[in-house]
Amino acid sequence: MRAYRARLAALLGVPRADSVVPKTSAAQGLRAVLNSHDGRPRVVATRGEFDSLDLVLREYARRGRIGLTLVEPRDGGLFDTADLLAAVRAGCDLVVVSEVMFQTGQRLAGLPELIVAAHAGGARVLVDVYHSLGVLPQEHAATGVDFVVGGSYKYLRGGPGACFLYVHPRHLDAGLRTLDTGWFAKEAPFAYARPDPPAFAAGGDGWLESTPPVLPFYQARAGQIFVQSVGVARLREHSLARQRELVDRLAAQGIAAAGGTEDRGAFVVVRDPRAAALAAAANARGVACDARGEWLRLCPDVLSTGAELAAAAGCLAEVMSG
Repeated sequence: MRAYRARLAALLGVPRADSVVPKTSAAQGLRAVLNSHDGRPRVVATRGEFDSLDLVLREYARRGRIGLTLVEPRDGGLFDTADLLAAVRAGCDLVVVSEVMFQTGQRLAGLPELIVAAHAGGARVLVDVYHSLGVLPQEHAATGVDFVVGGSYKYLRGGPGACFLYVHPRHLDAGLRTLDTGWFAKEAPFAYARPDPPAFAAGGDGWLESTPPVLPFYQARAGQIFVQSVGVARLREHSLARQRELVDRLAAQGIAAAGGTEDRGAFVVVRDPRAAALAAAANARGVACDARGEWLRLCPDVLSTGAELAAAAGCLAEVMSG
């Protein structure tokens, strides 16, 4: 577990491994942050957050645990940082936002500016990096972001269950606590002492929960080491080139697609109201893709060949014309 946390700290660009708290999902990390508030925090998020975070936020709001403002996308399904800044400046306690949007692949512009604006108003910021960790270089020590959630299911090649919450050391050192703890958060868990109030471990260890699942740490190991060894900058360069190739091949088939530019994450999207049916038809023909709403997503891998990208474009042309 210590090695797992240390590798994630290096990938996140933060100096302290103990500030990375193992979780089994990003939603678990969000709940821990929400439950660090004693009152009813005012939360600003986007309508484009992944379902698990969105579900937690809306259910907390429905039950009166938080006040929730959801920023809507503009035409084209993309979000404008100016709309987020306006919502933050209207007053809030916590901002929840993705660095790369899971539906469209949009890379949110102006994230450092948003963090500065939130801090100026006394709010904290939680960034979801599920679609950017391993895709974009991460320097969260420099941005001063308060919390980060993510996991290994996507670009760290570690499968489900190997997730985390990062808590900035300034909050840990100031004694910020969450209700989401267990006996591994105790100062000396194997001493079985029960002082009242409880004595929590220092730093991020005080945010641990009960007996952790062990297998995810091993399951995530190879992917973490791979990304560290190859380097995120090299992976990003390769990904952009492969995305551009796929966009060009799709264009040659008469299909408009977005991807391969610095304002996007690691996948190419085709916007079509039939996205779910198209994805099912393409998968049946051996092309791995998926749909999120009206967005069909195709993600060239490190191992994807030019022939495979050409076949994918041809297949998609067939299913769209059929």
